[in-house]
Amino acid sequence: MTKNSFYLFLLISVLFTSCIPMKDLVYLQDKSTSSEQKTIETIQSKPYRLQVNDVLSITIKAIDPKLVAIFNTTNSGEPGTSESGLYFNGFTVDDHGNIRVPILGEINVIGYTLEEVRLKVEKKLLEEYFKSEANIFVTVKLAGFSYTINGEIGSTGTKTLFKEKVTIMDAIANSGDIKLTGNRKEVTIIRQSPTGTEMHNIDLTDVNVMKSPYYYLQPNDYVYVKPLRQKTWGTGETGIQSIGTIITLLSLGTTVFFILKN
Repeated sequence: MTKNSFYLFLLISVLFTSCIPMKDLVYLQDKSTSSEQKTIETIQSKPYRLQVNDVLSITIKAIDPKLVAIFNTTNSGEPGTSESGLYFNGFTVDDHGNIRVPILGEINVIGYTLEEVRLKVEKKLLEEYFKSEANIFVTVKLAGFSYTINGEIGSTGTKTLFKEKVTIMDAIANSGDIKLTGNRKEVTIIRQSPTGTEMHNIDLTDVNVMKSPYYYLQPNDYVYVKPLRQKTWGTGETGIQSIGTIITLLSLGTTVFFILKN
């Protein structure tokens, strides 16, 4: 094999191994052979059950606002409330699984859903303070949906979305999308549960990921996007970058060869 043939073979080999193929970059691909339009039935996410350190926003309303003013914290649950405001004015679940509500005192909420907590607060109000004619209206929400994302993502860190349900696609879009060097086929979700820590990998290039119980995130989930091998090789994310790297290396090698020869 001549020197030129060797260089050409090396160039082609590196290009094929270093460039990131399109199929590794496109989300939610239908990998079945059928050409018919496909409908994906997403799995129903289970209601989230409250854990220690969750922060709740509880708003109590009535026909006469003055009757319930003492039960409400300042600005809690009002539109436009800042994330920090919700943190300081919300009700944090303590280590015993309780929240402390003005007048109502301590209420155990650990392991309950938001709807169950709402019914619990409403029942306590009607039994101890109001009659049904007062038309008490209770709203219980999480003070923002928080998750942490790290790895090959545009913007890492702990994020908060003011939505009741958040999918992994929502989280990624809110974090600046996965970088070219991110492995969309192995996105790890770490989730805390009453029985311990769960860890699961999902493939975001497969449309069937919407059937996964991890497609919908839960508050305080940790998302990690692994890097592709191309990043560790350092040859470039695209063909142009790879060619530039190879030319630089060949030029350096040729220069060293002639220096040593002379």
